[in-house]
Amino acid sequence: MTNRPDLLHIIQGCVKANRDSQKLFYQLYYGYSLGICMRYCTDSNDAAEVVNDGFLKVFKALDSFNPQYADVEVSLKGWMKRIMINTAIDHLRKNKQRFLVAEIFDNHFNITDDTETSIDKMSCKEIIAVVQKLSPVYRAVFNLFVIDGYKHEEIAQQLKISVGASKSNLSKARMNIKKFLQDADINYYEQKII
Repeated sequence: MTNRPDLLHIIQGCVKANRDSQKLFYQLYYGYSLGICMRYCTDSNDAAEVVNDGFLKVFKALDSFNPQYADVEVSLKGWMKRIMINTAIDHLRKNKQRFLVAEIFDNHFNITDDTETSIDKMSCKEIIAVVQKLSPVYRAVFNLFVIDGYKHEEIAQQLKISVGASKSNLSKARMNIKKFLQDADINYYEQKII
């Protein structure tokens, strides 16, 4: 669908508040947006609420959208991704999910493990379910750093925490995910034995 004249036409229709264009745009990018928001939210209802809030922001700002690449859809998705991430973080802040953080020394952050993990055996849906088990702040930091490529300085600014807290929470998120995966492996092997 990249650079199709109808995509540009749909965007222009949305800028003019054309309901049919907005509906089509929403249908085209709902799944993409939901995939982003599911990484930050506890459940699908929460994620759907964030997606809808995000689309309101997208429609309000679509007239300022300026493609950064020759491929308009790639530019659009990148632009929308940032809006959806920011909306999800705003939602976490607004809904009592305070970011409790702990400061620890930098030498505690470099945890390396060269062994194979059970993540290779998991589907995308199972991986999302594991990430959703994390506390809101661990989930947010993990997604921002690992999935979305933010630097700790950007995460700290976005979540209004210190850089050390960002690193600490990433480390704790990784440890929790590792524990969840180890528990999943134990349950998997116990079921196979029985």
